[in-house]
Amino acid sequence: MSKTLSYIVAFVLLGLLILVRAFEDTLFYDPYLLFFENDYLYIDSPRREVAKLVFFTSLRYLINTLLSLGIIYCAFKDKQMIKFSTLVYAVAYLCFLIPFLYFVINPRQEDYYLFFNVRRFLIQPILLLLLLPALYYYKLKR
Repeated sequence: MSKTLSYIVAFVLLGLLILVRAFEDTLFYDPYLLFFENDYLYIDSPRREVAKLVFFTSLRYLINTLLSLGIIYCAFKDKQMIKFSTLVYAVAYLCFLIPFLYFVINPRQEDYYLFFNVRRFLIQPILLLLLLPALYYYKLKR
């Protein structure tokens, strides 16, 4: 793949990540989108279907992961980095899903801020922002 084609594919994948974010309210079931836009520290947790919420949150995480792995591949063209990144995404999913489930099943107002941040790692491509510079630094040092 030429450099120009890699840049084009990376920008298309980045655009798809942006579209996932732009259309999140129509693509995914998430009653917490509106909840966290409001003054959530002073209102009760919204009604939710736990299984449906976990499914759509996991689906969104999977979509973000696949798009992010594509961007990482376009940036480095190294299968070892993709394998490592896939492992990081899998471990992160398990590490964030457990507290996410706890906060969904046991909503308490004092935990809303922590829940907001755990949920953010599941629904936003934050790991991409962490992995790209880390992998670039690793590549420079190697």
